[in-house]
Amino acid sequence: MNELSALFENFAVLFMESAPWLLLGLLFAGLMHELVPVDILKKHMGNPSTKAIGKAAVIGAPLPLCSCGVIPAAIGLRRSGASKPATVSFLVATPETGVDSVSVSYALLGPVFAIVRPIAAITSAIYAGLMVKWFDTPDTNTKVNSGPDIEEMPGSDSSCCSSKQPEVKPEPVSSCCSTEVAPVTKTDSCCSSATPVPTSSTSSCCSTTPESDAEIKPTDDPGYGAKLHAIWQFSTIKLLNDLTLWLLVGLSLAAAIQTWVPHQFLTQWGDGFFAMLVMALIGIPMYICATASTPVAVGFLSAGLSPGAVLVFLLAGPATNISTMGMIAKEMGKRTLALYVFSVVSISILLGYSLNLVIEALELSTWIPVGQGGHDHNDISAIYALCAMLLFGLMIRNGWQSLQQRFTKPADGSCCH
Repeated sequence: MNELSALFENFAVLFMESAPWLLLGLLFAGLMHELVPVDILKKHMGNPSTKAIGKAAVIGAPLPLCSCGVIPAAIGLRRSGASKPATVSFLVATPETGVDSVSVSYALLGPVFAIVRPIAAITSAIYAGLMVKWFDTPDTNTKVNSGPDIEEMPGSDSSCCSSKQPEVKPEPVSSCCSTEVAPVTKTDSCCSSATPVPTSSTSSCCSTTPESDAEIKPTDDPGYGAKLHAIWQFSTIKLLNDLTLWLLVGLSLAAAIQTWVPHQFLTQWGDGFFAMLVMALIGIPMYICATASTPVAVGFLSAGLSPGAVLVFLLAGPATNISTMGMIAKEMGKRTLALYVFSVVSISILLGYSLNLVIEALELSTWIPVGQGGHDHNDISAIYALCAMLLFGLMIRNGWQSLQQRFTKPADGSCCH
């Protein structure tokens, strides 16, 4: 019974500590989705080039988003047109470091970790992005701009609606996708974007992507109220629904690790490759952000772990957890997930070894104080509690709406689903 109460308490603390960062990530994703033009994202992160991967790492590194807050932000980037390698690079760099974690690292771990940590995060992010670029399947992100250049084939079966109509008869109402088509030229798609956009049939089931783009980002400014409403809807309904399950699974597993895995198990390995591998494997399922992992690293150093093994934990812990891995598999595929995990583990161990060699060669061990203390959240516990209540309320609301939609029959008034 004591263990169950400790498990529930650990889960509640983790949920409370992650809530403000998750809400910040949802807000960040909503702002990107609604306010950042797709062309800018496509220009900087929309292709799998090495330059785009580097830009994604540099953009993500200073952002104060933890392992939970980066998930909705990365999904927002991906669904706004970012390539797989650039998204993976952003997904690695952002939780591994940040302006907040660098300052905490300097205070608790000294200047060496304060300098090494962001450099290692950007390096590991670029490496992971390159691994996805080189070994993953070609990127087919058709969620953005899947418009005119897809249907160039001269065959008649490229139509988006029933393609079995070689001759076009002037019956405007009976066809589901009736658009004004001149006599029998070679059948374009029924959703041909060549027809002028302002003309009728906005309720057509085959509304093209330019039309939907015109609805989302109209030429005349819809006003701040409409934009705020769109950001709220996208962030707290669409994205939160997508990640709620994996968030709860990840927090539950992290609470179980904190409850039943003693710290002596983590610190008994000392130094060497096996110690680093253990720290990486322990860090993979852990749900811990870069700032919160810093006082844990102080404890590991005090218990005798080498700086390199501690760096492995600081990189692998925030960058990988059950929630992140679940969303990568869902959004980008299992192959991308396998490359992501392999990249984070291998580069963190390599960087850990490199840090040990540099410290030994330059005799920098005196620059790494083994201090006591931690990152106390008591002074902001009210803010964390309010954010947790807001997040919990949003999850309950979304769950209730999903149940209502599942058990009530939808009104069938449209010709296409």
